[in-house]
Amino acid sequence: MELSQIRTSKGSPFLSFLLIFGLLVLVAAGPEKSRKKITKVDLGKMLFFDPILSADSSVSCGSCHKPEFYFADTLPLSIGINGKATRRNTPSVLNMANRDRMFWDGRAGSLQEQVLFPIRDHNEMNLPIPTAIARLKNSKLYKPLFVQLFKRIPDEKSLSEVIAAYEETLETGYSRFDLYMADKVQFTTDEKAGHKLFVGKANCFDCHFSPDFTGDEFKNIGLYNGKNWNDAGRFEITKNPDDLGKFKVPGLRNVAKTAPYMHNGSLKTLREVIDYYAKPGDFVADAIGTDSTIVKGLSLTEKEKMQLEAFLVTLTTDQSNKK
Repeated sequence: MELSQIRTSKGSPFLSFLLIFGLLVLVAAGPEKSRKKITKVDLGKMLFFDPILSADSSVSCGSCHKPEFYFADTLPLSIGINGKATRRNTPSVLNMANRDRMFWDGRAGSLQEQVLFPIRDHNEMNLPIPTAIARLKNSKLYKPLFVQLFKRIPDEKSLSEVIAAYEETLETGYSRFDLYMADKVQFTTDEKAGHKLFVGKANCFDCHFSPDFTGDEFKNIGLYNGKNWNDAGRFEITKNPDDLGKFKVPGLRNVAKTAPYMHNGSLKTLREVIDYYAKPGDFVADAIGTDSTIVKGLSLTEKEKMQLEAFLVTLTTDQSNKK
């Protein structure tokens, strides 16, 4: 799916109303017509942007995963129900169909499992799943749609299934990098040099490989000291001391559009990220358990840093890029 297709819904209340109203018209047109039109993806998209799944009906999945910002957020920590800040930075949900671990700490093993966490999280949507299901069962809009699709009333499995189905469609490609690899465009001198740095001297490729530029691994990159930097990350799930301070390596597609960065949104720009990896010890001097491939830092000139950033920008899918 191209970004031009993904960005048809911005998550605004007005557009959400139009989306829901349009599907309500289909339902009113009769079961035969609506059965042909409504899909799991349609229903999942409706619910992704509908605040019905938050305790006070004030926020939706789309409130933090904003299409206009490549399904990420521009804040270090997003704002959930009652103005509460989320615990960690909101990652983009683009290009997650092939991931086998979700969230910074990897606590969900599939998109279907992931769906339910934000709904019941006290800082995000704060709605118990049984309450969410009861709302859908009592909804004149949603109950008939679930019955049409699943031949049963809404339940936890079908709720997670439809939203996951929508999220699975949020795949992007046809970036400048993809076009370059297909010999459809030429890189500039700086972009080409940045690519060489990415796979070579800068060691980025050691962690950011595969089509989505992640190996789905967990790394301690030097942002944990057990004191003021005390998010234990993966350790909270595994209880393995070796996982202290480890977080999931994110994919890099569209990375130039998903600032701020890191699990806590502490780095504002791509250049700050590059500067961080050059001298991680200057940021958190007493970090514990930093990965050996990272702790020594990178010896990059100012020009090389600029070239590396130029390459990272090529990973952005643009609306003008066509299949």
